[in-house]
Amino acid sequence: MRKEPCDVSVTLIITAFNEEKRIRKKLENSLALEYPEDKLQILVASDGSTDATNEIVQSYADKGIELLEVVNRGGKENAQKEAVGYARGEVIVFSDVATILEPRGLREIVSNFVDPSVGCVSSEDRLIGQDGQPGGEGFYVRYEMWLRRLESEVNSLVGLSGSFFAARREVCQDFSGDVQSDFRTLLSSMKLGLRGVSDPEAIGSYLDIADEKREFERKVRTVLRGLTVFFKHLEFLNIFKYGLFSYQFFCHKLLRWLVPFFLVGALVTNAVLAMSSLLYLLLLLGQVIFYGIGLYGWITQSLRGVLKIPMFFLVVNAAIAVAWYQYLTGKRVVLWTPSER
Repeated sequence: MRKEPCDVSVTLIITAFNEEKRIRKKLENSLALEYPEDKLQILVASDGSTDATNEIVQSYADKGIELLEVVNRGGKENAQKEAVGYARGEVIVFSDVATILEPRGLREIVSNFVDPSVGCVSSEDRLIGQDGQPGGEGFYVRYEMWLRRLESEVNSLVGLSGSFFAARREVCQDFSGDVQSDFRTLLSSMKLGLRGVSDPEAIGSYLDIADEKREFERKVRTVLRGLTVFFKHLEFLNIFKYGLFSYQFFCHKLLRWLVPFFLVGALVTNAVLAMSSLLYLLLLLGQVIFYGIGLYGWITQSLRGVLKIPMFFLVVNAAIAVAWYQYLTGKRVVLWTPSER
């Protein structure tokens, strides 16, 4: 992956909805980024906020931060679409209020665009646990970041970190207000013959969720929106046009969303085979114990460290199953409420 320092003009778009408790910290973090002031536009897109978010952002006007008030709340992607119309940068960077960037984070992510084959760049997520200990989601995040690094080396990413990603201005011209922006941006890059890469030196840090039971709804919403984008863009399965990316698109997205059904099939098959085989009986016991730990952790919220992994695995796949049901019954999601962290 080719990277070189560059000072192209950049617009940092921060989307916010009723973020009076956290917006000041995000603005201070953005002002501390190491990037030439004359090349950086910081634009906050407030999606129909009804608290003091807008007033707080306006108090930073003398420091160069701009506020775009989207009066009628239309969802995160709609706010981003509106903001793109006001962006002046050659590169547009998207972030949310909950994500804290390292001082060199912006410079690192932008430096990837010296490679003319790159259309968009994803940051790497870093999860900060509420108790300072690694948890189930933290392990999953590290696994996901490892996969993204491999995809970048082989060809292209299939998805970006929605909390912190960047794209060339021309990639954002096809922005939609009702489609998942990180996924859509990657697909728009592929349409233009460009690719997406992950940068391990561009870090976006955020706290683990405060209420894991409420987080289930966010996971359902995320997968539901992903399914919506996937089935609206089945043309990317054309291997004759998109080559290796078609295989990645199929495996990384669709096959992963089919895992809950594979797990049910494996459990039922294992139960049948266990009647005549000690090996399959032991495997069945292993599955039952694993799911039992996950269910106990979900109900009690008392497990810590590696014991949270079964709980997170169970919750993620249950959320995927619920998202499939909602998608097949016609439900779609546009509006979003930030998770409490």
